[in-house]
Amino acid sequence: RHDGPEPDCKMRIRSHPVSSLFAVVLAANTALGQGSAPSAMQQPDTGRVPASHKTLFTSRDAFLAAGFAGLTVAMFPLDKHLAHTLRDSSLQANRFLSDVSRGAETLVQPGALIIGATLYTAGRLGGWRDVADLGWHGTEAMIVASAATEVLKGVLGRARPYVSNDTNPHDFGFGRGFGKNGRYQSFPSGHTTAAFAVAAAVTSESRRWWPRGEWVVAPVMYGGATLVGLARIYHNAHWASDVVLGAAIGTFGGIKVVRYSHNHPDNLIDRIMLPMNVQPTLRGASVGWSIPIGAGGGM
Repeated sequence: RHDGPEPDCKMRIRSHPVSSLFAVVLAANTALGQGSAPSAMQQPDTGRVPASHKTLFTSRDAFLAAGFAGLTVAMFPLDKHLAHTLRDSSLQANRFLSDVSRGAETLVQPGALIIGATLYTAGRLGGWRDVADLGWHGTEAMIVASAATEVLKGVLGRARPYVSNDTNPHDFGFGRGFGKNGRYQSFPSGHTTAAFAVAAAVTSESRRWWPRGEWVVAPVMYGGATLVGLARIYHNAHWASDVVLGAAIGTFGGIKVVRYSHNHPDNLIDRIMLPMNVQPTLRGASVGWSIPIGAGGGM
């Protein structure tokens, strides 16, 4: 017997496909994070990582990339349906969903940059290398992945859902995404890319110094990133396929940045950023660099 009002029942049924979709995305990204970090990631950054662990891309990555590409393509026929599902008037009128979605977006942009900079600065001030790593590599991953996404946005020139009132998810135009006030920069989702890049980097970094905590960190980080993707559809800024591709780019970017950085601790960027000295002064803080000569880049 159905005791509740009909609109609530309908809302639960219609939202089910969306929940199932992003459960699959979350599971796939968590699996990618587990599979892409070699045991060397838990070793000290000595610069003498075995050659077998220095491979940046593996055959497993190729299979997972193909899986994400297939999932992105599979979303195209569902884009319109999922857009209408999350744009349902009853969902749009829900104050809680509105607040959560706005909060998720803000937490990524500009929140992720602020949090990353804070962790990096705190790590340098306190002499905590792992905290500095977390702040810098999370920020670096977001920058790298977002740069790739911005190029794709410009080249592919896909119209955002609101341009056609959620009626034409197949509106692409080569090179149209450069400019146009963002109206044709839908594919892939930049917010989702940034969120998953940070999630992947934080999960990979924490795996090095707290491997048993992965079952807590990964679901929290990837779950939060998934909320960001849902929020972008909810606000009519992206199609579901935009979000899936953004999740793939962000996850690969985050994992590979951390993996490369720790397998090549003498890379130029880390040698510049991580040995930076931040010292508190009476007027604020002084910043200086002490770039080591040779491999290692240690503090």
